[in-house]
Amino acid sequence: MTVQVVTANRLRDGAIVWLTADRRWSEEFSASLPLRSEADAEAALEGTKADVKARLVVGPYLAEVKETPEGLQANSARERIRASRLPTITPDVGSWTGRIAG
Repeated sequence: MTVQVVTANRLRDGAIVWLTADRRWSEEFSASLPLRSEADAEAALEGTKADVKARLVVGPYLAEVKETPEGLQANSARERIRASRLPTITPDVGSWTGRIAG
């Protein structure tokens, strides 16, 4: 099985968060709880339902990672971007608000 982690967005501010070993949410990818079996992964994801119901997070899902001597690394480009916490748009580009013809 591929190692997985649970990620979501914090509802209060939209921040990308990762489920930790103590079942809390962290903005730090490195704090993610590595889930090494399907049963553990499904149980962790199931456990997030209470946080969704409490409106702490939205959209939790499993993301594949690999374990390296340096720590966890996200497998997909999407998850590498999310884990980096870097913006995907720069301030000089501006906002799309008001630019879509309706």
